[in-house]
Amino acid sequence: MYYVYILYSEKCNRHYIGYSEDVEKRLERHNDGIVNATRNCRPYILKTHKAFETELEARKEEIKLKNAKSSKYLVWLIEGNW
Repeated sequence: MYYVYILYSEKCNRHYIGYSEDVEKRLERHNDGIVNATRNCRPYILKTHKAFETELEARKEEIKLKNAKSSKYLVWLIEGNW
């Protein structure tokens, strides 16, 4: 299984979208500063995630969410509408 996840940084008031096979381990990497894209806004908290059968499905969903570029949409998904 692959997962698309949405993280949130209170420090920067910013959401981050990604995908991974292991969400908890990936969150650790974000918060340890290993991921360049999220290094400056640590710490992040996991807001929600969704499982997909294949990496391709997860990647397509990640791209769709990133292209939406809407914090309101992400909050709507986090509230249980995904």
